[in-house]
Amino acid sequence: MTLDADVIVIGAGLAGLAATAELADAGRKVILLDQEPAASFGGQAHWSLGGLFLVDSPEQRRLRIRDSHALALRDWLGTAGFDRPEDAWPRRWAEAYVDFAAGEKRAWLRAMGVRFLPVVGWAERGGRLADGPGNSVPRLHLTWGTGPGLLEPFVRRVRAAAARGSVELRFRHRVTGLAANAGTVDTVTGEVLVPSDAARGEASSREVAGRFELRAQAVVVASGGIGGNHELVRAAWPARLGSPPERLLSGVPAHVDGLMLGVAAEAGAGLINGDRMWHHAEGIRNRDPVWARHGIRILPGPSSLRLDARGRRLPVPLFPGFDTLGTLEHIRTTGYDHSWFVLNRRIVEKEFTLSGSEQNPDLTGRSLRGVLARLLPGVPGPVRTHLDHGPDFVVAGNLRDLARAMNAKTRERLIDAAELHRVVEARDGQLANPFAKDLQVTAVHEARRYLGDRLVGTAAPHRILDPDAAPLIAVRLGILTRTSLGGLHTDLAGRVLRPDGSVLDGVYAAGEAAGFGGGGVHGYRSLEGTFLGGCLFSGRTAGRAAAEATA
Repeated sequence: MTLDADVIVIGAGLAGLAATAELADAGRKVILLDQEPAASFGGQAHWSLGGLFLVDSPEQRRLRIRDSHALALRDWLGTAGFDRPEDAWPRRWAEAYVDFAAGEKRAWLRAMGVRFLPVVGWAERGGRLADGPGNSVPRLHLTWGTGPGLLEPFVRRVRAAAARGSVELRFRHRVTGLAANAGTVDTVTGEVLVPSDAARGEASSREVAGRFELRAQAVVVASGGIGGNHELVRAAWPARLGSPPERLLSGVPAHVDGLMLGVAAEAGAGLINGDRMWHHAEGIRNRDPVWARHGIRILPGPSSLRLDARGRRLPVPLFPGFDTLGTLEHIRTTGYDHSWFVLNRRIVEKEFTLSGSEQNPDLTGRSLRGVLARLLPGVPGPVRTHLDHGPDFVVAGNLRDLARAMNAKTRERLIDAAELHRVVEARDGQLANPFAKDLQVTAVHEARRYLGDRLVGTAAPHRILDPDAAPLIAVRLGILTRTSLGGLHTDLAGRVLRPDGSVLDGVYAAGEAAGFGGGGVHGYRSLEGTFLGGCLFSGRTAGRAAAEATA
């Protein structure tokens, strides 16, 4: 039988690029397929802030952060909560990934030209007990150049391989079938879609122009998750998170549709942990959307008051930036799809970052002057744009007017001005001393002990009603789809497993399609900064394993 390539890689996102680069470097001939046009080369990673989870890095040590492999693994396992028989491989992947993050990950990336900002972010702070979920220390390292900067070396490697003839790029190729000969999957079939001039992230036509059939010794599935397909998100929504929201924002483009997972399952692949997902409850509508229902996540510091739709504070420890999944679970018990941040100008200046490469042009464009400007007084440009024109922001001079504007935004009289005043005054009353019984105020004081937060992440403790920090601001927060934590069940080499645990010969998986390794390396929760790194690690692993198998 004539082969068209040694390996076919499905999906030209970060995981697919990492796998393709490794295969090409090993001398294999690769066909890289993607249903989108060339403008979307690199996939979702382009839109990311470029955050990576690293352990005991030089950046951490310079900030006097004492991290270790043992502490990171304890945090990971306490956050993941592995509790199923099928979690055996995901747990092994978790152990391997922490080894990678505490070992060669940083040096491997730096050798390709990737650099990091000097301030390390503290995402998912947890706020529970030492062995519970969350990061004990700051570990979120932002790539200089954000997502596009992280993609750069992998795009460069793959394009260089294409130039020398070892990689063939085939865009507008949508895979609809995998087939086996003599027990090994070696055939990929699908549809050739009509050419499209859709810009990156925009929906492209699904009109079919023809069909294709390709053969290779192995196939790597790196097609991403389901976050752009709200029908699949709602179908997979677990009962433990309440009912699926009626109103969802999309944190990823529509092409993140999850359809390839069904194709792989029809070919005999096992899918596990489909009910585990990572969606954010700090979503706002993008005032200049690229895709349908385009949402952006606010990356908040710890000072904003988090209120439910009726103006009640969320319980401990559901403070901004502490427990993403716990916050989502609680909001789904309120009967509403939205919640609120209430804050003031001083907090928004210091503590609001919008996630995404396009929302951070200074970081994405590697503008040192722009980054240093963040240390100056004033609201950062993209945040200012949303503050002034965003559909989910309201600004007022007093709490009565703020409550009125919040109710106007939802077209329901859910916020009582007197109760809002009581809640804010009670919080503000805790600021008279450098200690407090209010655990959120205590958390703000604690955050300021970390130099990174004091510089760029946490405002000095002050009253929300401080007239010098006016005006008052409220932000309506929606639920933003993002990441599938489950996926194709794989062993530690990235080989896809059947439902009975045996190997589906010829098929490998990487990235979100594989739950970032094993079918769910994160378990129930993420420590953040682990999705891009999971794409890199699982893509590299699958690429190297497929290269060895096709030697």
